[in-house]
Amino acid sequence: MDTAIRPFSIKRFINELKVKPFIIALAVPFGVQLLSYFVTKGSMDFYSEINKPPLAPPGWLFPVVWTLLYALMGISSYIIWDARSQYTKEALTIYGIQLAFNFCWSIFFFVMESFLLSLVWLGGLFVIIFIMIAAFWKIDRIAAYLQIPYAAWVLFAGYLNAGVYFLN
Repeated sequence: MDTAIRPFSIKRFINELKVKPFIIALAVPFGVQLLSYFVTKGSMDFYSEINKPPLAPPGWLFPVVWTLLYALMGISSYIIWDARSQYTKEALTIYGIQLAFNFCWSIFFFVMESFLLSLVWLGGLFVIIFIMIAAFWKIDRIAAYLQIPYAAWVLFAGYLNAGVYFLN
């Protein structure tokens, strides 16, 4: 029986939580976030100086949002891992690919300041996120739903990236 059919219960989730795999599932996206920070930290100052489109949030908001999104990614990936579906390996492979794409975007945008390349890359990332959500959906719908804020933020990042490209 696929877990997508089983109704979600916070109580069951907590009672059945496997602590070590859960910590690993959280550590993976937070590790990507930390690595991205170290790779881009000296390059992010230019963001405050470039022309940005309307609705561009202040720079301090990005790490806050990304921390929340990475937490949701970790929880979601744990749910997929724990489901042990016939589709789990495929879904987690796609998850890993999107994390790699996510990491590379930071380098293209902040380190290389290649706004067109980063915009195209972001389009590819969005497609992979959509594929990941579909793969997660086959296993557990809650895990798929947890990725929707990430997809929405990447769409918004696409708007910002396009604005930066055209304005600079």
